[in-house]
Amino acid sequence: MPRRKLVVIGILGTTLDAGKGNARWDRWRPSVSLTQHEDLLVDRFELLHGDTPELLTQVTADIAHVSPETKVVPRVMEFKDAWDFEHVYEKLHAFASRYPFDPDKEDYLVHITTGTHVAQICLFLLTESRYFPARLLQTSPGARTPQRPGNYAIIDLDLSKYDRLAARFKTEKDEARSFLKAGIETKNAAFNALIERIEQVAVGSRAPILVTGPTGAGKSQLARRIFELKKARRQVTGQFAELNCATLRGDAAMSTLFGHTKGAFTGATSDRPGLLRKADKGVLFLDEVGELGLDEQAMLLRAIEEKVFYPMGSDREASSDFQLICGTNRDLRECIAQGKFREDLFARINLWTFRLPALRERPEDIPPNLEFELERVSRLLGVHVTMNREAKQRFLEFARGWAWPGNFRDFDAAITRMATLSSGGRITLPVVAEELDRLSDSPGAAVALAAGPLVVQALGPERAAKLDRFDRVQLEDVLTVCQSARSLSAAGRELFAASRSERTSVNDADRLRKYLARFELDFADLKQS
Repeated sequence: MPRRKLVVIGILGTTLDAGKGNARWDRWRPSVSLTQHEDLLVDRFELLHGDTPELLTQVTADIAHVSPETKVVPRVMEFKDAWDFEHVYEKLHAFASRYPFDPDKEDYLVHITTGTHVAQICLFLLTESRYFPARLLQTSPGARTPQRPGNYAIIDLDLSKYDRLAARFKTEKDEARSFLKAGIETKNAAFNALIERIEQVAVGSRAPILVTGPTGAGKSQLARRIFELKKARRQVTGQFAELNCATLRGDAAMSTLFGHTKGAFTGATSDRPGLLRKADKGVLFLDEVGELGLDEQAMLLRAIEEKVFYPMGSDREASSDFQLICGTNRDLRECIAQGKFREDLFARINLWTFRLPALRERPEDIPPNLEFELERVSRLLGVHVTMNREAKQRFLEFARGWAWPGNFRDFDAAITRMATLSSGGRITLPVVAEELDRLSDSPGAAVALAAGPLVVQALGPERAAKLDRFDRVQLEDVLTVCQSARSLSAAGRELFAASRSERTSVNDADRLRKYLARFELDFADLKQS
């Protein structure tokens, strides 16, 4: 197989490459020296130069002397100002765009030792962005003698090829994901994949993020951790501002978000900056954004798109450059259909949407969350809180099958109560039994006990509570079969195996479809969720 040609692209150094008489061979001249290496055979040297004909002639002749195999191709590259970044980048970009690269037949090196520092930076950037489909070539004098041409290093900007760097980046990404999960070693594959994607978006984008999911699923905690992660990466320098939109209406909401001037309304005795200005260069988190009024939505949309808004009572624009994170447990599309939420605002905040699952959807993550909560409550109470084996086993058996209507808020509260009532911080079986009785008597307990987690997940707590106990038990079994079946027909065959032999016309898929339709459910939707 023939050897691929090696092509070097570099700038003629007006100072480093200069030299006259025989004494020039005692100097290290980068463009000449790189062609003297026996293990670096350069077939073609694309030499970018300005108005220096004498130097170009001398360097070309010297390269021909030390490396007859190297063909020097002069390329005129006149810089009006070699220290003007925009001008230099434009000229080198134009050269790269026109050059007839043939990566299938040739390998390319970009020499970044000569030229001004501005030119070297531009060559690096153009190579990193693949305008030059090349690797970088860096040379240095080393222990220079007439017989030694100095040193060279070839740098491949595909950083994944460097084991130590790749390992470092992987460690950083793992640490970021663990940080977003509060250090909890979660086991649920779907949740871990969700956090991985959130980490990618959090460090790679400043666009709005929409976090959906049931109450208590951890939307507020996630938003704050996204902010802290971005702050640690120096991607934001401002503050974290947070508002639960369900707690405010009218002037109060407008003032809290956008601020007001003195006298803007009754009770406005002084100026107020508002949360948007507080979040300048930082992150603004609006929880329950679906509760925001239409007027506030219109002003928020402009603030997102143009970074400006009017405080209440002011005719002067204020500005704020913030990243927006929104949280909601509502279906915003349904709110749009009801005229309660602006479609244009939804389109703006729906670029990155992530749904946090309910705790009941992640039963395998209950044990690590239990350990996390025991550590948290230990710090809270100032005593080391533990559970004996029997108590932990009994609690986990209950917790995996419980609906947890308030999700982590209910879960955290349960651990806090048990820890507080435990003498010496050791949670025993009687304490667990008392807590389970308490949970069983709490609002929503009928749904949690009578309906399995699949029924609650498919219908929601309110609809599940309206089903007769018989229907709940039967539907839970049907949903369990649907979850593991490959198709509607396969699920129907398993569910109706006993009665099939007594029927003259068999259509198990249609029977199952009609059964699910009674509950407004569809097999394809169940498989997706």
